[in-house]
Amino acid sequence: MGKIMLKGTKVVLREKRLEDATNDYAWRCDEELARLDAAWPMTISFADYLISYKEELRYQDSRQRRFAIESVDGKHIGNCMYYDIDERKKQAELGILIGDRDYWNQGYGADAVTTLLNHIFEITGFERIYLSTLDWNIRAHKCFEKCGFVRCGNINRGQNHLIIMETRASWLKRPSSLLPDD
Repeated sequence: MGKIMLKGTKVVLREKRLEDATNDYAWRCDEELARLDAAWPMTISFADYLISYKEELRYQDSRQRRFAIESVDGKHIGNCMYYDIDERKKQAELGILIGDRDYWNQGYGADAVTTLLNHIFEITGFERIYLSTLDWNIRAHKCFEKCGFVRCGNINRGQNHLIIMETRASWLKRPSSLLPDD
C-alpha cells in the first residue's frame, strides 16, 4: 500500500514520521493538553520516548491508523487517528489533537475530522465512528457536532465524566435537518 495523504480544505493528513516525535513529545508533556485528553502529562525522557516512538512507526498496530495533521503550508500542527477498529461491527473510535495552539478555534480541527471521516467511510466500509470527550469541553462538542456527530451516551472513567458521540456513514449523505435529535 502506498503512502496515504488526505487533503482537506485547511489541512493535510499524512502518515506519521520520525520527525513528528519532537512535537508529539512536547504535546504529550503539556499539562493543558493532557487535561483536555483526560490524561496525565507524560514524564519520561525524550530519549526513552523516542525508542518507543520508533517501534510504533516500525510495527504499526492493525487495530489503529494514525495520521499527522499538517497545515496546507506543511506545518505539523496535530494528530488524529481511528482505533479500536472492529471489522465485524464496522466501527472504530476517533481521536484528534491540535497541539499547536496557534491553530485553535480556526476550523483546523473540524477540517481534520471531516477529512478523516470521509476517508474512513469511503475506504473501510465502516458504518459507525464514535468518540468520547470530556463533558466540560464545550469547544470539542461544538467541533464534533459541526462534523456530524451526535451525543449517544455518557460514561465515567475515574474522576472524568465523558460524553459519547457518534456519526454514521448514512448520516453524512443526509441534510443536517434530518440528523437524529439528542
